[in-house]
Amino acid sequence: MTARGARATVSGVLGDVDGAVRLALGRRDSAAVVAAVTVGYLLAYLWATGDLSLRTGVAPGVLVIDDPLGRLFARTGPASFGAIATVDTGVVRLLLSPVDVAIGAVVAGLVGINLGTTYLAVRRPAECGIGAVSGLLASVPALLSGTVCCGPVVLLAVGVQATAVVLTAFVWLLPIGIALLLASLAYVATKIDPGRPIEP
Repeated sequence: MTARGARATVSGVLGDVDGAVRLALGRRDSAAVVAAVTVGYLLAYLWATGDLSLRTGVAPGVLVIDDPLGRLFARTGPASFGAIATVDTGVVRLLLSPVDVAIGAVVAGLVGINLGTTYLAVRRPAECGIGAVSGLLASVPALLSGTVCCGPVVLLAVGVQATAVVLTAFVWLLPIGIALLLASLAYVATKIDPGRPIEP
């Protein structure tokens, strides 16, 4: 394949992804799926990384550390970064780590878009031209990516001796999950015809 052909293929796939995303966000039902999954996954991701926890009986308030910029990119785990503030609502506590929130938001957005386009495929498989489970299985690795920082703790809790190889695998779980989500989105997007009307 020539460089020009490769560029045309990539450009075509990006156009398909754009069309599929617009279709998923343009319909009320699939947009609701995207929004609910994105918010739910972000909350689950922050819970799994330990940045979100239940804290009843604590007075609402915000506490910012002395040097937030110095702590912003300080690693606290394989794919987690230092919190610069604590936000208490009286019910939940958020250890505000902007990098963790950004990572979670990107993954949550990808999971939401994937499940939104998959929803369209499940709801109207004939109109989309794909099988009902196309993007669903590829979303599983990213759903598991919340275990990146707490994975070693889980291994210790169940009594499994973790070797360096197993611990190294947790570092790669998040990038692999994101790559699989992007591949899944590209695959589903190339199968959906955004010009074909889908009945509500």
